Amino acid sequence: MTTITPRGRRARIGIVDDHPAVLLGAAGILRSQPDLQVVAATETVPQLLLRTTHLDLVLLDLVLADGSTPAQNMRQLRRFDAPVLAFTSGDRPGVVREAARAGAIGMIRKSERPAAIIAAIRQALVREVVATSDWAAALDDDAVFIAAQLSAREAEVLALYAAGETAERVGAQLGVSRETVTDHIRRIRAKYAAVDRPARSKVDLYKRAVEDGILRPHHAVLD
Repeated sequence: MTTITPRGRRARIGIVDDHPAVLLGAAGILRSQPDLQVVAATETVPQLLLRTTHLDLVLLDLVLADGSTPAQNMRQLRRFDAPVLAFTSGDRPGVVREAARAGAIGMIRKSERPAAIIAAIRQALVREVVATSDWAAALDDDAVFIAAQLSAREAEVLALYAAGETAERVGAQLGVSRETVTDHIRRIRAKYAAVDRPARSKVDLYKRAVEDGILRPHHAVLD
């Protein structure tokens, strides 16, 4: 089993869903895994924020009864500095696009088999974009999101990171925190995934940087 947290520590998961049966079911699926720990399962994001201060991942329903929007909830969840995986029925592509623009790392349908949900969570925990067919279909209809190019700062981060620097060293060179660098990398991966150019590994990021003229092809990279 791949270690996804330091020293094999169980990954701390938060779940937000306002359907009790879904909440209990999702929590049960995760709790069956020895390396995953459900720290809090709540009906709203504010409730989750009151329950804990540290999470490794948040599984977020995008349509909640409190009237909150995906963008509002994503902003609040940034304090965890953890990937947010959309947990949805998939029948409202508009909210999926909103979540993607706000920084969600991908989505998984509530109707998927437990094994698929667990696999998506493990992928998100290592900050790989979970680009399911539903996710891609929703983003295909968002011309603005697809056409978006990397910002100047994102290109800087990609150039350094893809050339072999660690997130810590990239942050030191740019005068930002490691967490900020990690957030940029997550957004870069999401942008590439949205245009069907996945960059799940560091080697993939290097390839995309070369393809887009951000790096010259002689740079070495360690995955």
